Formats: sequence, C-alpha cells, structure tokens
Amino acid sequence: MTEASAETADEGPCWTAVTRAIRVTVTPRYLAAESDPEEDRYVFAYTVEIVNEGEETVRLIARHWRITDGRGRTEEVRGPGVVGEQPTLGPGQSFTYTSGAPLPTPSGIMVGDYHMMTDAGQPFDVAIPAFALESPHTVRTLH
Repeated sequence: MTEASAETADEGPCWTAVTRAIRVTVTPRYLAAESDPEEDRYVFAYTVEIVNEGEETVRLIARHWRITDGRGRTEEVRGPGVVGEQPTLGPGQSFTYTSGAPLPTPSGIMVGDYHMMTDAGQPFDVAIPAFALESPHTVRTLH
C-alpha cells in the first residue's frame, strides 16, 4: 500500500509517498538561471529524500520516471540507480540526491517508481509521488 501527501517545506512545496515503510519526499524548484523562456526551455531541479522507516535493509536498483509537459506529452526515463549510485539503506537510514529535468513548457508533472530489493533478494517497487513542476511563467486557469 502506498500513501501520498503534499505539504509545504521551507524551500517550497514537497510531495511524499510511503510504500512498504520506504518514505520518498520530493521537493522541486524552478532554475531561472538555466532556463530560457524565449527558446521554450524551462529547467527544473528536484531533490529527493528516501528514508527507510522499516526493519529490513533495502537497495535501490533502478528508477522509472514519467515526465509530462504542459502540452500533455509524456517521456519515460528508465535507468539503473539514481545519480550514478545504487544506495543501500539500513533501517532508519536515508539517501538524498538532486537531479533535474528540462521541459519545453513552463509547467509539467513527474511521477515514477524505484525498483528496490531487500537483503533477502525480494524485489519490490516504491512509488515516487506525482509532483508539479511550475515556473513563474505558468499560466493559471480557473474553472
């Protein structure tokens, strides 16, 4: 079972999901210095904290992202580990990393999962909560 929530941290909004006692919290931000709105280039960074709140040691094997831009175009990204690492997390341990995503639109959404494995060799997937990528150039529409 996965639980998901959104809240606001000091550095901005963050989203959290918990699957099998693995808590994943994502905090995105817009990188104005890296972006060029006149060229339809909007760059976002996101910081992910993965916390093992369970009683067994787990290893992050692979990642899978679905990145959807403001026009509804979706790109899937798969690969081993995160930022060149396949971290092992014992009970109570955490791993934090920052990565980025360029979009051709001022807003988008990311969601995904991590493929994990227990020390006993049991594979399982951990949800990465859906989170918004929003620049100051995002046009808001009220319905």
